[in-house]
Amino acid sequence: MSQNSSPLRELEHHDAFIARHIGPNDAEIAQMLRVVGHDSLEALTDAIVPASIKSATPLALPAAISEVEALAKIRAIAQKNQVFRSFIGQGYYGTHTPNVILRNILENPAWYTAYTPYQAEISQGRMEALINFQTLCADLTGMEIANASLLDEGTAAAEAMTLAKRSAKSKSNVFFVSNGVHPQTLEVLRTRAEPLDIELHIGDDAEAMHLDSFGVLLQYPNTFGQVHDYKALADAVHARGGLVAVASDLLALTLIAAPGTWGADIVVGNSQRFGVPFGFGGPHAAFMACRDAYKRSMPGRLIGVSVDAEGRPAYRLTLQTREQHIRREKATSNICTAQVLLAVMASMYAVYHGPEGLVRIARRTHRLAAILAAALRQAGVTVGPDFFDTLHVVDVDAAAIHAQAEAARINLRRIDGRSLGISLDETTTRADIVALAALFGAKVDDIDALDAATADALPAGLLRNTDFLTHPVFNTHHSEHELLRYMRSLADKDLAMDRTMIPLGSCTMKLNATAEMIPVTWPEFGNIHPLAPASQALGYKQLIDGLEEMLVECTGYDAVSLQPNSGAQGEYAGLLAIRAYHRARGEGHRDICLIPDSAHGTNPASAQMCGMTVVVTKTDANGNVDVEDIRRNAEKYSDRLAAIMMTYPSTHGVFEEEVVEICEIIHQHGGQVYTDGANMNALVGVAKPGKWGSDVSHLNLHKTFCIPHGGGGPGVGPCAVKSHLAPFLPKTFGGEGDVGMVSAASFGSASILPISWMYVTMMGHEGLRRATQLALLNANYIAKRLEPHYETLYTGRNGLVAHECILDLRPLKDATGISAEDVAKRLIDFGFHAPTLSFPVAGTLMVEPTESESLHELDRFIDAMIQIRDEIRAVEEGKLDREDNPLRHAPHTAVAVSASEWTHAYPRELAAFPLPSLKLQKYWPPVARVDNVYGDKNVMCACIPVDAYKEDAEA
Repeated sequence: MSQNSSPLRELEHHDAFIARHIGPNDAEIAQMLRVVGHDSLEALTDAIVPASIKSATPLALPAAISEVEALAKIRAIAQKNQVFRSFIGQGYYGTHTPNVILRNILENPAWYTAYTPYQAEISQGRMEALINFQTLCADLTGMEIANASLLDEGTAAAEAMTLAKRSAKSKSNVFFVSNGVHPQTLEVLRTRAEPLDIELHIGDDAEAMHLDSFGVLLQYPNTFGQVHDYKALADAVHARGGLVAVASDLLALTLIAAPGTWGADIVVGNSQRFGVPFGFGGPHAAFMACRDAYKRSMPGRLIGVSVDAEGRPAYRLTLQTREQHIRREKATSNICTAQVLLAVMASMYAVYHGPEGLVRIARRTHRLAAILAAALRQAGVTVGPDFFDTLHVVDVDAAAIHAQAEAARINLRRIDGRSLGISLDETTTRADIVALAALFGAKVDDIDALDAATADALPAGLLRNTDFLTHPVFNTHHSEHELLRYMRSLADKDLAMDRTMIPLGSCTMKLNATAEMIPVTWPEFGNIHPLAPASQALGYKQLIDGLEEMLVECTGYDAVSLQPNSGAQGEYAGLLAIRAYHRARGEGHRDICLIPDSAHGTNPASAQMCGMTVVVTKTDANGNVDVEDIRRNAEKYSDRLAAIMMTYPSTHGVFEEEVVEICEIIHQHGGQVYTDGANMNALVGVAKPGKWGSDVSHLNLHKTFCIPHGGGGPGVGPCAVKSHLAPFLPKTFGGEGDVGMVSAASFGSASILPISWMYVTMMGHEGLRRATQLALLNANYIAKRLEPHYETLYTGRNGLVAHECILDLRPLKDATGISAEDVAKRLIDFGFHAPTLSFPVAGTLMVEPTESESLHELDRFIDAMIQIRDEIRAVEEGKLDREDNPLRHAPHTAVAVSASEWTHAYPRELAAFPLPSLKLQKYWPPVARVDNVYGDKNVMCACIPVDAYKEDAEA
């Protein structure tokens, strides 16, 4: 018997992770292959994937290993990180994540496997949590409206800059940035301003009083900890037609005057210290709040309140979802994600502690800072005045003190050779104060006595005197029991992957395995400050280097940056690399970016943000990009051609045959090829974009590589490039490079990178290829089974689709009036999240099952779709009324179907239990169909007043 066929090896093979990740077993795979008409996975792959791009050799990655082995490996990596006591600050602070939130939000698949709340009726729980976040941010900042989070403080500040540019009356092209702004924020601002020809003026705050600018950015408290009165400055800026943006700190705002009270127009910041660990830089939920006048220009998502078909309050994404990228080449932002999971954590932290608890935490933090300052001053050390939690210590030997601190396993912020910063937080202890004072030769014998003799250090004229968080939600759930039940009640309203398949085309909602998630909350990964010395983050370096190598091998590119913390940021980084490459070769005039009209909206938005001119190319009747139109435009703009942006496999779910030819055309005319990595799940182990002629891609780790979507964030969008573009990847903080930072942390959302590392490590080269093949098989199985009932709009070679299929409902609407949206809402009654609605073609559903879904779940979805088709047929045949039918009134709530009076022309049972299996297990949507028009006409984006529920109950 050969080694490869030994009984022991067979037994060990079945312990590998592959079979846990992939849904169908061998027998089910054989059955599905028969349905699609192929003898093997290899034969199916050959029939779908063009030979011109197919990889000739397997991935050069290790073999699959078990969960136990992988966890042991990553534990050894984690232990190379050293967790020191951190007092670095600079926008990142120690925090205690309440255990009830840690276990029941961050570690709970009901929250982390949920998708973006585009389908409002099955997202009411997470949207309530997000509207709590919006209320929290609006209340503390003194603004009228806040969005549902942005990627990080640096990118939020950049969005504030562009919001000010398009909203200010001033015609100036100058944006003033205080030199008290956090340095990493300034780096992102530099990156974002240059392609847009915005002139940054960085200087002392006093300069802003007289400078002609369209806006200013202030930090409050500033990066050195000081709290300044900016009212006169704000008045001066407003008098010249400019807007005032402020980067602030939510905990500080519980004690100091809200920026909205002294003239701020836009307020941004980071909610990280509200219960979210350092995580070496992310993910963290930034926020943006602004005056009501600017709400229609505000980037990112915004949760609003509308009513449902039964007249009850209901949440929804409001103002056309507030995603600027849908304006394509006219976009002012490419933001298409939020940091939902982290925003939910921050909001629950505020719910748990309430306003009084937050003030207690802030007061204690400030008192410890004041006590430490007093101790240092008694020892002759100079400390700056007017601070909240951060001391600016000057005229000291910073190097010597740092050496002592490091020996004591303490991290301080070294500002320069003669000054440093010390930032305290809710994790700071009395023992820390004694240890910190000792570093400067100060002795603290009696903290209580020093406390009694020390005044607060907040300026008296800037103390907060306005209420915040008065809504009952922030004043009710302060016991663990109550918060636990509140969070459970919200989760029960929603559909996430812990309950059902989420068959979203182009979004790849696949298994986020528990073993992949476990390392995320280890302190060795969670408690490392992003600016900790490199010697303390050797484990992170090994993890990041290793993951970069894995991604290089999977894609065929030569280098990867893990800095972009969303797919849109990855797009932006890739286009910046192309732009810088052309400039380095003396061809900075190249500014034309070709983009097929089927592309995702972030593509043209990202190009516009890089200062490129978008030229839209045609697609043909089969949905494929029109190669001849690309050729015509490449020739027409040959001297100016910078790039083409294309998605592969295509947006419509097929492997287009001409991809190599397209790459050759672009290269012949001096351009670069950008391949959107949204559909990489159809390629891993089968084909490599870097080998067929593509120059750069972003990858969605939250799609292909198993990082969970978290209700619409976190995401990670690494940028992968060929060697000639590698010098133009984003630089790290303090590093060298022609392209600046695109995110505030050098490695973006570093703390969730263990998820993808674990996935690739456990799957190995064989498992990754098999996952791709099963993604292809599952999609084709659904298309084939539904073929008698729905037309698949586009197919590729041999009549097959790639990893997703588009079901065309337009003929059915023409015949019956039933729309794709009606079908999407009816699927809720079957306990399913809808497929992608009306993208890339209006009136269609795009279905992507992923490799993780079992045959049982695929068949359950197919049964639901067939029953829905039967209901549509009943409308066609006049058996169901054209208007009063279960599709037009879906989804059906428990309240509706159990009401004393039933007024519909179809039976209650058909509404509630259209399939017998639903009587055994049934999801009841908490609201009926939400009225989008009402929500846009009556914009309300804060917590619903309790009276609204009372009125509903009385009705």
